Amino acid sequence: MSFDLNAPELAPYLDEPPQLPSGALGKNAFLRLRFERRDERSILAFMDRNAPLLVQRALYCDEGMPTLPVVFIITNSGGILQGDRYRIEIEVASEAFAHVTTQAATKIHEMDANHASQFQQITLHDHAYLEYIPDLVIPFRNARFLTRTQINLAPTATLLYSEILMGGRLHYGGGESFAFDLFSSEVSAMSDRGHGLFVEKFVIEPARSPVTTSGVMGEFQVFGNAILLTPREHADKLYPRLPAEWCLDTGFAAGASRLPNDAGLVYKVVGRNSAVVRRKIRGFWELVRAEVLGRKVPTAFSWS
Repeated sequence: MSFDLNAPELAPYLDEPPQLPSGALGKNAFLRLRFERRDERSILAFMDRNAPLLVQRALYCDEGMPTLPVVFIITNSGGILQGDRYRIEIEVASEAFAHVTTQAATKIHEMDANHASQFQQITLHDHAYLEYIPDLVIPFRNARFLTRTQINLAPTATLLYSEILMGGRLHYGGGESFAFDLFSSEVSAMSDRGHGLFVEKFVIEPARSPVTTSGVMGEFQVFGNAILLTPREHADKLYPRLPAEWCLDTGFAAGASRLPNDAGLVYKVVGRNSAVVRRKIRGFWELVRAEVLGRKVPTAFSWS
């Protein structure tokens, strides 16, 4: 099934690669995960996958929450290539909880034909809790990438979802600051009763509309976007603790807004480098877990 047919920004990038056709064997990956509650802990109860996407096993390595299954999404292709079509489905059953991340940064390789796309579907049942915090996304020169994330959750569930986008391989050759062709991201959410909660979409086409101008990215090279879907009582307590910040010395700007329909909060960060953006997203994660679960996040690795 295709999920990018109605994206007008893809119109210039529908030619077929001269190598493997788009979505061919080895380029049509999927990953399905389901987490369930077992006594005091949650488990990865179901996993199905098609290469190059895979996971190995759930780890219980979180010092702040030892009963939390931590799953690393792995790709054995070395990155996303032209013509790739990825699908990821994550379901968290009632009362279950999980943390999902990636093994490393997602690299979107150079392209001279077609595009790559990713569709993600996330489902959370009553009182479910999911932290979906992938590593950086790095689009190379002339990359074209479309990602769509659809979320369906119960009113009592909590989802912390983030994405961090770099401007490119900033130190490769002469540098690739926003040298990609297209990055299109859309996140939409609805309640388990089918009521729409919000839709957020941004399309970045640096050649058509420069992003290094004032009022867009300016001098900043990295963009972080964290979405928290949670009951209103949690959002009401967190929002006053997230004042707007602008720090030229450290090199970042950040701020939070409320989502419509009492869906939760969105927290955005721009920074000169990935380290400062990751620290701010981590700070948001720390606040969220403490408020919703009363637990601490694990100690950060010295290299993160």
